[in-house]
Amino acid sequence: MMRLNKFISEAGVCSRREADRLIEAGRVTVDGKKAVAGMQVDSSHEVRVGKKPIRRKDEKIVLAVHKPAGIVCTEDKRVKNNIIRFLKYPERVTYAGRLDKDSEGLLIMTNDGGLINGMMRSRFGHEKEYKVWVDRPVTEEFIGQMSSGVRITDREKGIDETTRPCRAQKCGTYVFTVILTQGLNRQIRRMCDALGYKVKRLVRIRIMNIELGNLKPGAYRKLTEQELKELYEQTEKGKNAGTGRTAE
Repeated sequence: MMRLNKFISEAGVCSRREADRLIEAGRVTVDGKKAVAGMQVDSSHEVRVGKKPIRRKDEKIVLAVHKPAGIVCTEDKRVKNNIIRFLKYPERVTYAGRLDKDSEGLLIMTNDGGLINGMMRSRFGHEKEYKVWVDRPVTEEFIGQMSSGVRITDREKGIDETTRPCRAQKCGTYVFTVILTQGLNRQIRRMCDALGYKVKRLVRIRIMNIELGNLKPGAYRKLTEQELKELYEQTEKGKNAGTGRTAE
C-alpha cells in the first residue's frame, strides 16, 4: 500500500504536489469513487485521473473476469463476440486459458506473458475447478468414472486419449464439481458425452488460488496483492516441478 499522490507520481502522471491538487479538485477517483487526500492504494485499486486509468510503470495487470456464455475466447477482431471487444479494458490484456463459447465463469486476463506461459503449461498440473449441470441424475458410478479418467476421442481435433485422474464430487441431483489439472479441448463436455451425459451448463469457479466468488457475469476485478503473491508463487513452483529444478 502507498499514498495515492505517490502512486500517481510513480505512474508518471505528475509530481506528488500536483497529484494532491488533482485530488483536491475532485479529478481523481479510486474504484469509481472520488478520492480523498492521504488515502492508501495498491495495484488492486482502479485509479483514474479524469477518465484515464493509470498504473505504476512496473505494474503487471492481472484481472479476474466472469466470462458470460456466448462470448468467444479469441483475439480475432473479425469475431463479433470476442472477449477482448467484450471486456473493453483500456489497456491490452489477453487470457490465460480459454473457456469455450457455451461455457461461463472465471478467466484470468493479463499483460504478463510470463504468467500466461506458466499457467498454460499442462505439465505443471495447475488446478481448475468447475461446477457442471447435466441432463441425467449424477450417480456414484458416474463420479467414479469421471474421477479415474475417461477415454475421449475426436479425430478432427486429434484427440484420442484417457484423461488424467481428477477429483469429482456430486453436489446435487443433476450437479457435480470437478477439479482438472489438464485442459483438453472441451474436455468436460467430451468426458460427459463418453459416459452418456449431456452438459446443460458449465461454470469455471476457480483457477489455482483465484476464485470466481460473487463476481457477476461480464464483470471484472483486479487481483488483490495477496492473490497475486500466491498466484506467482504457485506458477513458479509449477515451472520448477515441470523442469525438475528446485526453487532458490
